[in-house]
Amino acid sequence: MNRNATALLFLFLGMAIFGCAKQEQPAEGVRPARVVKVALGVQSHQANYSGEVRARFETALAFRVGGKIAKRHVEVGRLVEAGQVLAELDPQDLRLAEAANRAQLAAAQADFELAERDLKRYTELLEKKFISLADYERRKNLFDTARARFAQVKAQHEVSANQTVYGQLRADHDGVIVSIEAEAGQVVAMGQPVMRLARPQEKEVAVSVPENRLDELRAAQDIRISLWAEPGKLYRGKVREISPAADPVTRTYMAKVAVLDAVPAMQLGMTANVLLGGGTAAPAAELPLTALYQQSGGPAVWLVDTASGKVRLIPVKVGEYREKTFTVLSGLKDGDNVVSAGVHKLVPGQQVRVVQ
Repeated sequence: MNRNATALLFLFLGMAIFGCAKQEQPAEGVRPARVVKVALGVQSHQANYSGEVRARFETALAFRVGGKIAKRHVEVGRLVEAGQVLAELDPQDLRLAEAANRAQLAAAQADFELAERDLKRYTELLEKKFISLADYERRKNLFDTARARFAQVKAQHEVSANQTVYGQLRADHDGVIVSIEAEAGQVVAMGQPVMRLARPQEKEVAVSVPENRLDELRAAQDIRISLWAEPGKLYRGKVREISPAADPVTRTYMAKVAVLDAVPAMQLGMTANVLLGGGTAAPAAELPLTALYQQSGGPAVWLVDTASGKVRLIPVKVGEYREKTFTVLSGLKDGDNVVSAGVHKLVPGQQVRVVQ
């Protein structure tokens, strides 16, 4: 191919490329859009916290002496009465210690009684001038020593007798056993928890509250409590305690809500919901999460004009987010058509074809 032919070829290719660049892009056609119709309804808006029913007073029971657990008489969930024996230690060592102290007490008592009789005789001899005052004072000192020794051993014997009684773990008050932390055959130290006793008369619900809702909880006047086992019944509640520090793992604050009208049917460990605000109601619409669009950092939805078939972006006020839906408090009217899928592929004024 000669030089002229080559120049003509490049000229032809350049004109073809320039002609393609000058062609306008074809306009995008009508886009199909899945649409949901807005149905405004009255929905309840209130804070809801899940928790567990607990006893207000729960005591860790422990032996006041150490030893080997010989018997355990109760199980978890058992109702017990004040003074009832819950567990026992091996009594052999405690009985031997009490017997040794009893023998020491008998010896100290004999020494005291002998010193008392001797002092009485020396007193009579001193009155008759048969002994000197120094002899009497020495005998009086022996008597004082014997009396103090007798008092000391008597106190030790009482302590030993009490320790024998402490070998039996008894309930301090009526309640229910909520946990067992030691079994028969286990050696426990003095004060080591063996079981936990709860008083079911006063109940409360323990919930975890995020830090941005603490003020709302403190100011709540109308608090209701519902049980998962009794969904149709509500109990009155009152905030009794809020933890001053957040949990290091969940970063929430533990709050305890007292149940003011608890009944025996409300068992410990039941799942409960704490409702705040009395359930204020307002008109709202529920839409799928796929319909939500962000405009300048705020929530919005695409509204389809029924006459023209074009879409426009409408800012809305969101009430709460749920697992698959969200609620809209304002910005929409009843019967509006909202795009529920493919919202990120739309532009204002775009023509859409409604797909129900």
